[in-house]
Amino acid sequence: MIRWVPVVAVLAFLGGCATSSQTFAPDGRPAYSINCSGYDRNWGMCFEKAGELCGSAGYDVYDRTAESGWVSGATASANPSGATRSAYAGSTTARSILVACKRPGR
Repeated sequence: MIRWVPVVAVLAFLGGCATSSQTFAPDGRPAYSINCSGYDRNWGMCFEKAGELCGSAGYDVYDRTAESGWVSGATASANPSGATRSAYAGSTTARSILVACKRPGR
């Protein structure tokens, strides 16, 4: 059991981060689509990631979207030693922003 504690800690840490992908803003500037969706994430994580990507120059927000929803599912497996079943359900929120880094001195 003790061996799994570091693995769980790393997965929890990684699950709490916002993710980004490079794209382009409507004005043609390079931009970032930042995703901070999920139960354990929030808008602050999106804006923190934007700050990390753009640094002291700052950024312009072009889009901000949020959608709430419900997820559910179930799994089952069987083998010679027995069968297992599990089910899950819960609410979730999809959050994303589109930002373009400001040009220094402008």
